[in-house]
Amino acid sequence: MATTKKKTPGKTTSKAPSKSASNAPEKFTGFRPAALTFLRGLARNNKREWFEANRSRYETEVKRPLQVLVEEIDARLGEIAPEMVGNPKRSIFRIYRDVRFSKDKSPYKTNAAAWFYHRDAGHAVGTAAVHGGAGFYFQIAPGECIVAGGIWMPPAAALKTLREAIADDPDALRSILRQPAFKRAFGALSDEAVLKRTPRAFDPEHPAADLLRYKSFTVSRELSEADMSSAKLPDMIAKQYATMLPLVRWLNRVLGLPAHTRR
Repeated sequence: MATTKKKTPGKTTSKAPSKSASNAPEKFTGFRPAALTFLRGLARNNKREWFEANRSRYETEVKRPLQVLVEEIDARLGEIAPEMVGNPKRSIFRIYRDVRFSKDKSPYKTNAAAWFYHRDAGHAVGTAAVHGGAGFYFQIAPGECIVAGGIWMPPAAALKTLREAIADDPDALRSILRQPAFKRAFGALSDEAVLKRTPRAFDPEHPAADLLRYKSFTVSRELSEADMSSAKLPDMIAKQYATMLPLVRWLNRVLGLPAHTRR
């Protein structure tokens, strides 16, 4: 005859375990000093053998914190610029250099960086970014920790579109560049890629001739190495991106990439 098992008085049945803290989203607490130490070491020993021997340091001290930082900045962009996104898999630049056309055959970059891009555009950057747009940039490197934004070396078709928009209405861009908060934060457009003469398609005496000579439209600001170790770094970066946003949105609008009010 089967018997039923009696419950022990005062003993409760087990419940499904609650979601553990280990399953909660990882929180950015700052890059540890070891991140910059690794990058300094890589600059001195830019060889495959050294990198492979220290790969675990790169993964733990540089790449993983950067992935978490990208996730946190993406969440903040959802509030200030919903059309702009960051993805830990797509936003982070590869550590490997493309040395095919370079005299410098060092195999690795000595910085770690990420790109936040318009969700309707590709995530590529530079002349090969046929479907790219303007976005936001972050970089950590010894002595070169920066935030930046805009569009860097766009393909010829995109550059032509931007120059035509500037020629038609120069004040639209100038008004952004003249905003007091913008000027205090970034000064002026970067002059790293500027033609000596006005492009042939435009009158050298055009009132926007100075802007028409730009091949890139970017601004940047340095951060300190101490900032890298701060848990407040995502908020610092988001604040700078919010100030850059009028420039990024103007560039994207001209390229057919609209602003969004929600994700």
